[in-house]
Amino acid sequence: MSQRGRASLPMDDSIFFKLVRVVNLTARPFVESVGRMHKLSLNEWRVMLVLASHPGAAAQEVALHTGLDKMTVSRALAGLARHGRLVKKQDPADKRRTCLWLSAAGQRVYEKIGVSGKAREGQLFSAVGRGDQEHLARTLDTLIATLLAADAQPD
Repeated sequence: MSQRGRASLPMDDSIFFKLVRVVNLTARPFVESVGRMHKLSLNEWRVMLVLASHPGAAAQEVALHTGLDKMTVSRALAGLARHGRLVKKQDPADKRRTCLWLSAAGQRVYEKIGVSGKAREGQLFSAVGRGDQEHLARTLDTLIATLLAADAQPD
């Protein structure tokens, strides 16, 4: 590969890499302690977050909200079900659709972990002013919409 081609590849000071790093640094304490304590994978936690905000969502909707692929969501749902943290019901309006909710046990785990999650979020944004946070939120929404639109385009 030419030197010019190499220079155009993402580098560790790129915004993209920095976003990935923020996600990893934010998730690390979860993986190292909270997840182990509650026998919960990071992807199971991500699915729980969506189901807490969107009770009755289908697996496809969970994949859309998390950005995870369908197989990863399926594995996370299986893990939640195995630990009694998930309720599945067939949608009466569409028999092909399964609606998902956190069970009472799932809700309890979500509430326990949510406290430390909010604390971690507070740490993350403690040095960022409210206006910058709002601007970042709008920018991230734009990035998400751009990626979803690109992924919806036929190849």
